[in-house]
Amino acid sequence: MRAEIQKHVDAIDKSLALLRERMGWETAEHRMEEFNAMTEDPDLWNDPERAQKLMRERQSLLDAMNSYKSMDQEKQDSVDLIELGEMEDDAEVVAEAEQTLEALVERAAKAELEALLSGETDANDAFLEIKSGAGGTEACDWASMLARMYVRWAEKRGYSVELQEETPGTEAGIKSVTYQIKGHNAYGWLKSESGTHRLVRISPFGKGTRETSFAAVGAYPVIDDNIVIEVNPADIRIDTYRSSGAGGQHVNTTDSAVRITHHPTGIVVTSSEKSQHQNRDIAMKALKSRLYQLELDKRNAEVNALHEAKGDAAWGTQIRSYVLQPYQMVKDLRTGHETADTSGVLDGDLDGFMASVLAQNVAGKSRADANAEE
Repeated sequence: MRAEIQKHVDAIDKSLALLRERMGWETAEHRMEEFNAMTEDPDLWNDPERAQKLMRERQSLLDAMNSYKSMDQEKQDSVDLIELGEMEDDAEVVAEAEQTLEALVERAAKAELEALLSGETDANDAFLEIKSGAGGTEACDWASMLARMYVRWAEKRGYSVELQEETPGTEAGIKSVTYQIKGHNAYGWLKSESGTHRLVRISPFGKGTRETSFAAVGAYPVIDDNIVIEVNPADIRIDTYRSSGAGGQHVNTTDSAVRITHHPTGIVVTSSEKSQHQNRDIAMKALKSRLYQLELDKRNAEVNALHEAKGDAAWGTQIRSYVLQPYQMVKDLRTGHETADTSGVLDGDLDGFMASVLAQNVAGKSRADANAEE
């Protein structure tokens, strides 16, 4: 095979080797048999929480095993096709199989990075908060653009998105919004997005001038019942109020929205999309998620530094710049990962940026740096 094809095969083999190691391939079949035996226990669902946890762990292992087998088989089939095509001097077959290998390199690399999402809460759902910063109406509009970007990203990954709270801007856009993103590894991916996001563009509000806007993004893991977070009732204040919105059939007509203030930390969480009883539960989960994140930050200096780097959404350290004028460029200031496809990014194509941060956090360098060294 040509050197370029062999390079693709080597890259895939490298990613698959890491996947084998992370899932414990030597014992995976045995663990799956144990999971299957436990799921056949007629008393399993007497404890729904334990049953759900067991089913999630089983499904996670099954998905990992199936993904590995599928990619390994696809690699081997492509190699066989290339060898056959070269023997029969069929350039079309060789080219098609090579394209398959090229696509598989990216899939395997992505699966490799996902396998590194092994933190205590990486697999959990996530709360995603977006708040407009300095810039008035411009910043509120920018916050709404970010909200759309993350919703599109989540939908492309097959995640579900539930709106928890939204405060509209005075003239346009939003002052703040909170979503619950549900899906495997939702927090593991979204945690890389916490920080200040900066936009440079020509104002769409009739000024015709170039404007700079800021918005703060925060991601927090949804805490399941396996992690106990104690909240002292004396430390919180619970307020109810009438939800505000842009109008229409979803506007609440009773004081059903809930706001919880945690006095020791100053954390304020709200929920205003469901009944008051449901809002209390949602807001309390959000508060526990924030408190858990603070505890993680205290225990991990690196995570703490990244969290504090969010800073003030007016002048704090930015993690990413989105420049639409005078040129087109989105650049992550932590890893140097960049692209000129600004419309693609704003339409939810964020995996490259998230992967670059994850690779850097794991190896202490960006994926581009690691590839350059090779």
